[in-house]
Amino acid sequence: VDLTQTFDTFADTVDVSETEFPNKQLAFANACSRLRMTTLYYYGQLHSLLVAGTGNKIEDFGVGFFTKYGDGGVDISPIADLTKTQVYALAAELDVSEDIQKAVPTDGLWDTERTDEEQMGASYPELEWAMSVYDSHKPEDFEGRQREVLAIYTRLHKAMQH
Repeated sequence: VDLTQTFDTFADTVDVSETEFPNKQLAFANACSRLRMTTLYYYGQLHSLLVAGTGNKIEDFGVGFFTKYGDGGVDISPIADLTKTQVYALAAELDVSEDIQKAVPTDGLWDTERTDEEQMGASYPELEWAMSVYDSHKPEDFEGRQREVLAIYTRLHKAMQH
C-alpha cells in the first residue's frame, strides 16, 4: 500500500518544518511508523490474521529501537528472543534470499536511508556484547570502543525504561 499521499497530507496538517521542537522530525518519523501499523492492522483484521513483529532481542528488550504503537505494536513477536546475529543465522539456514540477508538494517522512516547502526551509534554485534555485560559491568570498566558501546547501550536502555 503506497501511503505517500497519506504521509504528505499528515505532514502538511501538522507542519513538520524545523521549529523550536528538537524532536519534531523524530515525532513525524514515528507517526509514519504508526500509520504503517494502522494499515497492517486494517488488512490483518480484514483477513482475520495476526500482525507479526520483526523486532529482535536487542531492539525490543535492549535499546528500544522501535516505535510504540508503530512497529512495536504487534500481536506476535516470533523473533523477539533472538539476537540479530541469531536472526541472520536463521535466515541463512532457511535459505532466505541473499538480497534480504545482505540488506543493511534500516527502519525506512527517513528521506535519507539512515541505517540502524548510524541511528544507534553501534552495530548489532556490539550491542549484543553490551547487552551481555550490562548487568555486571559499567562503561568505566572498559576502555576505547567497548567503553563507548556500553555507554551507548546504557543510555538507550535507560531511555526505554521511562
